[in-house]
Amino acid sequence: MAPKSDTSEGIVLKFVNEQNKPLNSQNVADSLQKFNLKKAAVQKALDNLADSGKISFKEYGKQKIYLARQDQFDIPNTEELNQMKEENTKLQEQLVEQKKASAGVEGEIKALQSNLTLEEVQAKQVKLGKEVKQMDEKLIKLREGVTLVSPEERQAVEKMYMDTMNQWRRRKRMFKDIWDAITENSPKNLKEFKEELGIEYDEDVGVSLQSFGDLVQHGKKRSRSQ
Repeated sequence: MAPKSDTSEGIVLKFVNEQNKPLNSQNVADSLQKFNLKKAAVQKALDNLADSGKISFKEYGKQKIYLARQDQFDIPNTEELNQMKEENTKLQEQLVEQKKASAGVEGEIKALQSNLTLEEVQAKQVKLGKEVKQMDEKLIKLREGVTLVSPEERQAVEKMYMDTMNQWRRRKRMFKDIWDAITENSPKNLKEFKEELGIEYDEDVGVSLQSFGDLVQHGKKRSRSQ
């Protein structure tokens, strides 16, 4: 007679049959902690199940290994196994197709979500209209020769710009000194070493310190001519 499902033996028997692989008492105890079963209770249940022939066991030295009885399972023959493999292959192919279809639907949903609603279009139109009006007003003032930036504000901006340029030059020089010291006797190809470290020069990203410095000189010449 099979033990009740809510008893220690019933819980252990169900677990051993579901796993259907060699287990020791520690394996079972660890997996059944959620049932508040102590290792001693698990060991007793395993031994009782083995003694009653409900599970199989083998002794390896002092350790016992427990296994579900195999005669309770329907073992498929070669023809059935081949049929199961074919069905599995078909299911895998269907799964791939379903994933592709799902990805396509998700792409369409994202595309629809990225489109603006009528209310959003109208709100954006109002916002852009205000920006155009502000730029028109600014353009009219410029054409009339109205000074939009005071000399003090211009000087403050130029000072901040020059401070930033000086910091740039200083850091660029510091890096060059450190880089030269590191690579002076290095056998590595410097270009490859630089790429390996993820280092980018200003020129690598299309930036020139000289061009930014020229902007300051150009601004000063323009200011004097005015």
